[in-house]
Amino acid sequence: MADLTKRKKALSVSPLKTSQTVGGALAFLGLNKAMPLMHGSQGCTAFAKVFFVRHFREPIPLQTTAMDQVSSVMGADDNIVEALKTIAEKNSPDVIGLVTTGLAETQGCDIQRATGEFRRRYPQFADVAVVPVNTPDFSGSFESGFSLAVKAIIENLVPEDKSRVGLRKKQVNVLCGGNLTPGDLEYVVDSIESFGLRPLMIPDLSASLDGHLEKSEFSSLTTGGTTINEFKIAGESAATLVVGKSLSAAADALKARTDVPDFRFGHLMGLEVVDEWLMTLANISDGEVPVKWQRHRAQLQDAMLDTHFMIGDSKVAIASDPDLLLGFSELMASMGASTVAAVVPAKMASKNSALNDSAIAEIKIGDLEDAELMAEKNGAQIFFGNSHAVESAKRLGIPILRIGFPQYDLIGGFQRCWFGYRGTQQTLFDVANLLVEHHHGMQPYHSVLAQKIDEEIDARH
Repeated sequence: MADLTKRKKALSVSPLKTSQTVGGALAFLGLNKAMPLMHGSQGCTAFAKVFFVRHFREPIPLQTTAMDQVSSVMGADDNIVEALKTIAEKNSPDVIGLVTTGLAETQGCDIQRATGEFRRRYPQFADVAVVPVNTPDFSGSFESGFSLAVKAIIENLVPEDKSRVGLRKKQVNVLCGGNLTPGDLEYVVDSIESFGLRPLMIPDLSASLDGHLEKSEFSSLTTGGTTINEFKIAGESAATLVVGKSLSAAADALKARTDVPDFRFGHLMGLEVVDEWLMTLANISDGEVPVKWQRHRAQLQDAMLDTHFMIGDSKVAIASDPDLLLGFSELMASMGASTVAAVVPAKMASKNSALNDSAIAEIKIGDLEDAELMAEKNGAQIFFGNSHAVESAKRLGIPILRIGFPQYDLIGGFQRCWFGYRGTQQTLFDVANLLVEHHHGMQPYHSVLAQKIDEEIDARH
């Protein structure tokens, strides 16, 4: 049972938290022909866009309602209506994802009412889906914002019908957390398809932000991802697969609307978890596990033997969103390592029991300064965190393994696959290499008795 403690500081020092609004916008980037719209000032949207562009190294479609001083005081609902009308008119999207910022929430916006007003004023845009979701950045984190947006997408785009379960026997719905990379999602898709199943990703960043060149020179909307028509058949799937504890509320919403049975996983790292994932797919498809996964499993077992001398009994510091913290701490624990410093920016999006039930002794809700102090106090030997944690690792004099969002100082970091046997294997190799590279050797043992003898001899002379 973990001891979950809140910080007592009046401010954040070297913040770990990434805005909930950014997480919400990311979910809409996984839909085809979509446009995320941030209800807030131009600066809020520009700040988020910089994060996305530096992380994914791709042009990111993102719009703003451009609240100013007057609308911040007098009300900005008209900004929403006009922004929706302008985007629908000029860009012809299939979906507009309306997410709120801290400014809009503090002002007291009513995005549901504003969306209804847009429908009344401009009925000609009835075919453009609008998904409003409250994602104030003064609460939650990147992970919870993504989860809230996925839940809103399900509630607005998936029809409520429990009579069509299993009509498509080879189709499975897939909900994946916001911290999964496009590489992770590609593994999820590949593993599902290897059993003869068709994954319906909700949403699908592996097709929209995987770093590919488009045939067309420019698109003002997202390209790739889940289409709006695919949501209409989600209730016909044979099963739903959920990856990420933070998506519990979204998974509950999908089950309540469709009654499709679901199978939930916190992550897909480590031998036992991946075994369970593949066996679940085998049961759904009523087939055998493909030979290639069996081969990859044997390779992971060999990698575990090769790296356990370096990783076993090592001390790890992790600063990340809850899903990532739980995943990497469990993987390291399976290799005999211990997490001696664990910090998250906020509680989990849905249920906090996953954090409370963790085997980690203490988990702190705080910032990178808290993680740095805990790591120094408990003698951490390696730091797991995003690019903002690099300076903390340097001050501690220990290596860092970059995980999570954002990663702006590592080319290709956004696309790395951590999941499956192969992803786990590479993680173990990287951790072992970092520990070996920064190993300073064993300190010589100085006998207390020998020291006393030397002192006596010096005294006699």
